[in-house]
Amino acid sequence: MVAAPCARRLARRSRSALVAALTVLLVQTLLVWNFTSLDAGEEQRGGAAGREKRDHGGDQRVHPQRRGPAAPHGKAMIEPPSPYTSLETQDGYFSHRPKEKMRTDSNNENSVPKDFENIDNSNFAPRTQKQKHQSELVKKPLSKQKEHLRKKLEEEKMKKNLLLGKNSNEVVQFSDHPVKNSSSSSNNNSNLKAVHRSSRHHHVKKKGNGSPELTYDQPPKCEVTGKEAISAMSRSKSKQCRQEIAEVYCQHKHGKLMPEKVTRFCKLEGKANNNVQWDEDSVEYMPANPVRIAFVLVVHGRASRQLQRMFKAIYHKDHFYYIHVDKRSNYLHRQVLQFANQYPNVRVTSWRMATIWGGASLLTTYLQAMRDLMEMNDWPWDFFINLSAADYPIRTNDQLVAFLSRYRDMNFLKSHGRDNARFIRKQGLDRLFLECDTHMWRLGDRRIPEGIAVDGGSDWFLLNRKFVEYVTFSNDDLVTKMKRFYSYTLLPAESFFHTVLENSPYCDTMVDNNLRITNWNRKLGCKCQYKHIVDWCGCSPNDFKPADFHRFQQTARPTFFARKFEAVVNQEIIGQLDYYLYGNYPSGTPGLRSYWENVYDEPDGVHTLSDVALTMYHAFSRLGLRRAETSFHAAGDNSCRYYPMGHPVSVHLYFLADRFQGFLIRHHATNLAVSKLETLETWVMPKKVFKVASPPSDFGRLQFSEIGTEWDAKERLFRNFGGLLGPTDEPVGMQKWGKGPNVTVTVIWVDPVNVIAATYDILIESSAEFTHYKPPLNLPLRPGVWTIKILHHWVQVAETKFLVTPLTFSNQQPIKQEEAMKYHSGPPKNAYMEQSFQGLNPVLNIPISAAHVDQAKRNAGLVGARLEAWVDSLVGSVWSAVDICSTGPTACPVMQGCAQTAWSSLSPDPKSELGPVKPDGRLR
Repeated sequence: MVAAPCARRLARRSRSALVAALTVLLVQTLLVWNFTSLDAGEEQRGGAAGREKRDHGGDQRVHPQRRGPAAPHGKAMIEPPSPYTSLETQDGYFSHRPKEKMRTDSNNENSVPKDFENIDNSNFAPRTQKQKHQSELVKKPLSKQKEHLRKKLEEEKMKKNLLLGKNSNEVVQFSDHPVKNSSSSSNNNSNLKAVHRSSRHHHVKKKGNGSPELTYDQPPKCEVTGKEAISAMSRSKSKQCRQEIAEVYCQHKHGKLMPEKVTRFCKLEGKANNNVQWDEDSVEYMPANPVRIAFVLVVHGRASRQLQRMFKAIYHKDHFYYIHVDKRSNYLHRQVLQFANQYPNVRVTSWRMATIWGGASLLTTYLQAMRDLMEMNDWPWDFFINLSAADYPIRTNDQLVAFLSRYRDMNFLKSHGRDNARFIRKQGLDRLFLECDTHMWRLGDRRIPEGIAVDGGSDWFLLNRKFVEYVTFSNDDLVTKMKRFYSYTLLPAESFFHTVLENSPYCDTMVDNNLRITNWNRKLGCKCQYKHIVDWCGCSPNDFKPADFHRFQQTARPTFFARKFEAVVNQEIIGQLDYYLYGNYPSGTPGLRSYWENVYDEPDGVHTLSDVALTMYHAFSRLGLRRAETSFHAAGDNSCRYYPMGHPVSVHLYFLADRFQGFLIRHHATNLAVSKLETLETWVMPKKVFKVASPPSDFGRLQFSEIGTEWDAKERLFRNFGGLLGPTDEPVGMQKWGKGPNVTVTVIWVDPVNVIAATYDILIESSAEFTHYKPPLNLPLRPGVWTIKILHHWVQVAETKFLVTPLTFSNQQPIKQEEAMKYHSGPPKNAYMEQSFQGLNPVLNIPISAAHVDQAKRNAGLVGARLEAWVDSLVGSVWSAVDICSTGPTACPVMQGCAQTAWSSLSPDPKSELGPVKPDGRLR
């Protein structure tokens, strides 16, 4: 009987040990999840669509919050990665998977890397939820982690139950009624009207706990059980989109949406194998009846000068130019309308669509453009060529015409060139997608129709008129069913034309070459960049740089266009190509090395600006007026003194020799001498804030460091040029490295009152070129000038600074005091992280001054003129007004006119300006 109590004690001890072991395992798992999640978004390379940019880690192992012997006096440093985490670093992102063998020869615009089978595209967090910091669990005390995890699981379960009904056994039901595909709630989808939209709608109302509950005008009939469809409905923003998702899902579930079998009209077995040749001298043998080309330009964004330069390079009076501008790019649309009116062979679509990356709306745009062109009886074109503003010709128009005239019966598309079954799987062609709310929602699986061969590749192509007419007007089984099938397909333009051509009576006309060269850098380009608009993951090409110029001169296969080019990334390569095709501009031509890109224009409306941008643009304007007063003002003369008036008129980015030079702010001001309104333009340039330690350290790998937002790991730059940051932004720290041995550096973030907000180590591998990391800081950030210190072996190597500007506007209106206190007081309890780094202040000789803390508290409540004065003093510490000019008549006698000022956005720009047609029919 003695053994029984012993056995009970042993059992209790075993249970206790088991619970302890499970607790330790749970904590380790949470920590591993935390570290591995730093780059989980970026590393998922492959498939057919992009993923939302994540600002964590590149060329590095980032170890946040470590305690270890390297920390002086046992202070907090950085935790080494868990032994269960394999961090295989590559340039620009983490990889937790086996390295793939990169293909560099594919010309597929969104081709699929070989490791795509390792990617799970099935789970997507609701877009409506604010993304939490990856290290949220690490910040909480260990004793609370299990409770936190349990609560999160219960919340997720509750949300799912609410979506499914009152309890987990019920399902949401919708009417089984024909619907039509919608590219966007406002897009015209006239060419893809496969089905009709239901007239019944449902509504969403909030329950007491804030979770959405779906309600409907009529009792639902269709059971929505697919996890992808349920996830899509939970993330969609509009009730119209939710209704569409449900109805399309039900149509598909009942077999009424997708064609099961399609008729093949091609007599060939397999693909046509047409080998076309290119002869550099073929232009000398121009045929008597040269082809005429319809160039369809599908453009978006604000790079109007780059578009005009490309248009200038491809223009000829004998061809036709049909331009579609994205529905959301109103500035670019205004610019296009302005220059299109100068030429009779240029037209702009009367309709506009909001085309998203990977969306069905792009195919709709092409099909509608084809229909329009076929109905233009006064445009006798022979070939359809699609281009974007990121394209540029690498051969002349004459060479292109000579080549196409020789092969006028051919159609030029680039196929993926791989195993077709694998392509279907990787491209997501066997999945059902729907576009609405400017998002491509994945709704479930589907079958590929029988009877045809599905193919695909690049969505850039050259098609002859006969095939375009067939695709546009044919009502045969192939065309009608393929239009229906591709209405619900991701990246449909990359497959629709390939599949229709290869199964049509014109199948023998296919040439497996789209006559383009695309700049693929799989290591950098295969990053998920568009996860916010597509439920999939894929690749994008990189921009060309001057070192790539030799690739344009290759003659192994016919090529006439190249992509991608971006003047904000590198304009020199565009100039090289332009001069190669058409010769140099005359000596002394102005503006050849300058580039201007508009970021704001008054007709856009001030509502299009963020409060941070609006605050900074006003501060820049005032900085310019002070520059005019100090530089041009004479004693007793007010002719060069001004008072600011109204919001900015326009704002441009200014680049010179491919270096960002700052902002150009055009603004109104009243001349105090004559009390008249004048329009001025101010050039503001960022001051140098990166400094190497003095005396310099023997550590020589660090070349540069910068803080910003919108880090583009593919092009390795911040898309937020100038780094305009406010209290609610989440900054990213970037470092550029030279070659050298593996090293570990410590990065320390210090706020304006010397509170150490974050510190972490980065392991820099020998081949690393760039690193970037976004520390999970609690918001709002304290306004003022922040300092980033970079240490090696706790010796400072360099430091950089960045400004978190106070806001003078909230929702584009002057900020109120309660709002100012909310945004300008720093994080709650002065804690940027759960862990305090206060013990490092004396070690790093970063004293916290009580006077500075008190001043920061007083500044947090400022409004009106006192707030503006605070903003101006901060902006003036990191920005300088270089010059100011007048756009029109001015009472200031010494102020230059902007048209005669080389830096001004109003100065001559011959490389992008469009003039009259020359005698040879060209503009360039």
